Amino acid sequence: MHESLTFGLAILCAAGAGLLAVQSRTLSRRLRVPAPAVFLAAAALAVRWFPSIPDPSPRTVQRVVTVCLIAILFEGGMQIGMTRLRRAMWGVLSLGLLGTVLTVVAAAVLAHLLLGGSWYVAVLVATAIAPTDPAVVFSVLGAGEIEGPAGTVLEGESGANDPVGIALMVALLSVGALTAGALGHVAGTFALQMAVGLVVGVVGSRLLLVAMRRIPLPAGLHPLRTLLGAGVVYGLAAVAHGSGFLAVFVAGLLLGDEEAPHKAEVARFHAAVASLAEVVAFAYLGLTVDLDVLARSDVWVPGLALGALLAVAVRPLVSWPLLRGAGLTRRQEAFVMFAGLKGAVPLLLGSMLLALSGGDRLYGVVVVVVLVSVIGQGTLVPTAARRLGLRTE
Repeated sequence: MHESLTFGLAILCAAGAGLLAVQSRTLSRRLRVPAPAVFLAAAALAVRWFPSIPDPSPRTVQRVVTVCLIAILFEGGMQIGMTRLRRAMWGVLSLGLLGTVLTVVAAAVLAHLLLGGSWYVAVLVATAIAPTDPAVVFSVLGAGEIEGPAGTVLEGESGANDPVGIALMVALLSVGALTAGALGHVAGTFALQMAVGLVVGVVGSRLLLVAMRRIPLPAGLHPLRTLLGAGVVYGLAAVAHGSGFLAVFVAGLLLGDEEAPHKAEVARFHAAVASLAEVVAFAYLGLTVDLDVLARSDVWVPGLALGALLAVAVRPLVSWPLLRGAGLTRRQEAFVMFAGLKGAVPLLLGSMLLALSGGDRLYGVVVVVVLVSVIGQGTLVPTAARRLGLRTE
């Protein structure tokens, strides 16, 4: 009986926390604070106030967040679709691919100056904080959308630079140093992951589309088939030494505009699952945040400086020339340059640094950078949209 009560209490706490997290979106919109910041802060404070809460291992957190990202990237790809992507292809690819690499280079210089230590560690930190997360932007805007292709560029950029950042981090951690031979290995591994992920995503989307159109299922199971199909696509790409995240994003893109039975039901289901996955990802990542580490001056001072410089210098200088041929107006370009916010992927990549010597400090710096971006920039996104004349509908 005691075991039953303990399990019931665990279910009550988990479900209650999840319900409060979902309802907190209303509060975050009123406060103009992105919902992910609420989830992250709540989890970090819960660990501080209730030490009995189990402390998940970094590997457990990484696996849970990986599953969440599969759902988020697949739904993000479906929401964009190829029709919208073609209209903003240059902006998405230039920012998502070249822009990520250039951001890593610029951020590595800043990290080396602010943190000290080796160039290898500086590049790792820079790789962690390079990806963006437009989901944070749109959680502030609520149901509104930015007019024109600016919103598509932001969403597509994240779908592209998340797999790029993750693949680059995995390749860098596998070599352990910055040497000519190591950099060659990183380039080869990165290219292989991108190529395999692209191929698996294309093939997987075609097979999944055939199943959606030709294989009938009982009512209510169609969304589950696509969700499990996304998991299969990720798994196949990962087993083949490719980027599973790129594979699921590409699969979602290619399925986005296709006609299939029960497509509207599938789209609604994936939107709900992605929203829940965002809650779970930030809550789990919040459990890894040590507030005592964040309070150290050698963490929050360089983290604050790095986050501010990324927002006011690195992001505009990197993205402005890359957006020249994207077909955006000057105001749309300005909004994209301002709204490149950080989110779950930088925190996931930062948690991979915990295994290194001094990893708690490095991870703390990444957390501070994300908080500066989410809270500092995120609260100003609606104001920026209004001032630039980009109405939300």
